[in-house]
Amino acid sequence: MISLYFDPGTGALIVQFFAAAVAGILLFYRTVLAKIRSIFGIKNKEEEDFMDESKDREEQ
Repeated sequence: MISLYFDPGTGALIVQFFAAAVAGILLFYRTVLAKIRSIFGIKNKEEEDFMDESKDREEQ
């Protein structure tokens, strides 16, 4: 039986690798999905943008 030794630095590196892989896959998926939606002209539900002041000016 072969036993492997992982020191804490190696364990942290492995955890960081998996976290970065998941984040990369999610961001890639969102980007591809947005490009596909823009090709077909599909828009998301209007999201409220708290930085958009044009709506505030229209209400006044």
